[in-house]
Amino acid sequence: MAIPEPDVTVNAGDVTKGAKIFKTKCAQCHNADQGGKNGQGPNLWGIIGRLSGQVDGFAYSAANKNSGITWSAKHLEVYLQDPKKYMPGTKMVFAGLKKEVDRADLIAFLTSKQ
Repeated sequence: MAIPEPDVTVNAGDVTKGAKIFKTKCAQCHNADQGGKNGQGPNLWGIIGRLSGQVDGFAYSAANKNSGITWSAKHLEVYLQDPKKYMPGTKMVFAGLKKEVDRADLIAFLTSKQ
């Protein structure tokens, strides 16, 4: 069963601050460069508008492949708060970003990676 897009507001974020958050919180497992390699997590270039579980060469969990999510800022806003709560069964080992401003900045950064 697909996870419906949440009815949430996503605040405008700062791409530069989001890049710093990505570097400190995400880059250990993810790459966000066009054509970049997958790591412990999939490459996140072009995540906005992409169907979940579709990066070639990455072994996704069944939960991710079957979520039916087309990634959007709204999905990311809720997912990044607590990935395991939003998508039970995900392999992503990340506690989440508790600060709304950090999520907004990270989402702005990821949105810029198209």
